[in-house]
Amino acid sequence: MASLSAIENLPANIFIPEEWSDAADTITYDSTTTPPPIALICGAKNSGKTTFSRYLLNVLLQRYRKVAYLDTDVGQSEFTPPGCLSLTVLDKITPDLAIPCLKTPERCFFFGDISSKRDPAVYSRYISALYDHFQKEYCMFNKAEGPGNTALPLVVNTPGWVKGIGYDILVDLLKYIAPTHVVKICISAASKNLPPGAFWLDEGEDAAVTLVEINAARQDSLKRSVLVQKDARLLRDLRMMAYFRQCFPSYMNVTTIKELAHALAAHPPYEIPVSSIKIKHLFCQVPGAELFYSLNATIVGLAVSSEDSEDLHKCVGLGSLLSL
Repeated sequence: MASLSAIENLPANIFIPEEWSDAADTITYDSTTTPPPIALICGAKNSGKTTFSRYLLNVLLQRYRKVAYLDTDVGQSEFTPPGCLSLTVLDKITPDLAIPCLKTPERCFFFGDISSKRDPAVYSRYISALYDHFQKEYCMFNKAEGPGNTALPLVVNTPGWVKGIGYDILVDLLKYIAPTHVVKICISAASKNLPPGAFWLDEGEDAAVTLVEINAARQDSLKRSVLVQKDARLLRDLRMMAYFRQCFPSYMNVTTIKELAHALAAHPPYEIPVSSIKIKHLFCQVPGAELFYSLNATIVGLAVSSEDSEDLHKCVGLGSLLSL
């Protein structure tokens, strides 16, 4: 059973190799990068993408006042609960890279699953919409609007599904975003790595991109880069607990999922008429007669309607639905 005390068992100090430091400096202080860099991090599952992404965020914040972070890993989201795709703007360095932290995203979509394989088309559409929002809000400025409107650098963290359909999704993502820098993290097991070079470009295609290839930080006794061993389910549970823990005062003893479930069940609910909301099931169809039963005691995404699109509903958070 997951508990918040499990955070204490996470590694207290994360080793940052020199080549990681050099890679982050290259991206941050590349004098030819105008406007600011857009860096996409990719590699095999558990190779250290999230750790490098957060480290790169900290380095970028030493030069820029704010940095945007596009999180495309629905299974191991960094600043939101699992199942979300988000764009977050950060203005403070987070010194402890080992401890998960929740942030309020600039824009968020509720995907509702921990893997993009559930619906690759919707997954890709959400990411495109988030990147379009970043471009509109933080890249396309009119100089006449004033010097305060400065473009922001962007870090794009990607999931570790890099084979089969996951590879195709990553290639499409790279082509759509067209980053200035691509960081590819490699391990010694070549079969798990992405193809060498700029694998997403078509033959003969040229692009103004800096490819940075680094090895995973974790190494075995023979100095070979290996995968980071982590309990993905435990980390998801911890993030979900930390998210709903915000509903209660700090003095309450809520440290396990069981205690959280009891606390949520006892918490006075916010009541609204069913007629004021629209209900949408993801990835399945539910008979109308069973609609309300299917929602009792579930975690749901809370979204608001969009004027721009009937399918792109901005997520404002998660809710625990007690009964209908």
